[in-house]
Amino acid sequence: MTDNPWDGSGSDTAGHDPGAWPEIAPVDFWEERYAGADQVWSGKVNQVLADIASTLVPGRALDLGCGEGADVIWLAQHGWQATGIDISATAIRHATAAAEASGLGPDRARFLAADLATVPAGAFDLVSVSYLHSPVDLPRESILRQAAERVAASGYLLITSHAAAPPWSDAPHGHEHRFLSPREEVEQLQLDHDVWDVLLAEVRSRQANAPDGQPATLDDVVVLIRRH
Repeated sequence: MTDNPWDGSGSDTAGHDPGAWPEIAPVDFWEERYAGADQVWSGKVNQVLADIASTLVPGRALDLGCGEGADVIWLAQHGWQATGIDISATAIRHATAAAEASGLGPDRARFLAADLATVPAGAFDLVSVSYLHSPVDLPRESILRQAAERVAASGYLLITSHAAAPPWSDAPHGHEHRFLSPREEVEQLQLDHDVWDVLLAEVRSRQANAPDGQPATLDDVVVLIRRH
């Protein structure tokens, strides 16, 4: 649904009081978010994905909650056959247009509007899920576990999430949302350790700009696991 909601370069649902939003289905909420602007996010690849994918041999990649497709486009430009899924049809239209503008056809960068729990058939060498945080309920644990099931032998699952609310967030959502530690992110996957190796489970800091342009430091949880 997003490429990175707290980098200061796009819209930010995280700073809103969830009580300000009507109780609507996730697909309706995110469709409304994307339909309200020509571009919601920065259009830049998530740096964690770029850093890690750069060390891997390109193959088939899946980005769940791809938003406007920045990560998928980056992967395709770096040799991957990449697929992005988002629940917002408008986000997928934005992503497809951005890929076409970059000279990428569906053979390299493919986008699908679908329930995030409806992962395409087949196995992927890299499955990436970035910043799967939402003001409306999503079955996050179920989505992540199903994502793991689509990782090919010797393939990777990369999960990037916020470790804490940004320093500029003073709205209730930023404080009531419970952010998981690296250990908790791994535990909720309920991995069979005879099948998986945990390669990374850590907090990484990065520099970003607040909405007012001031520099800030944000912390992300990064989990990288590899199937045997």
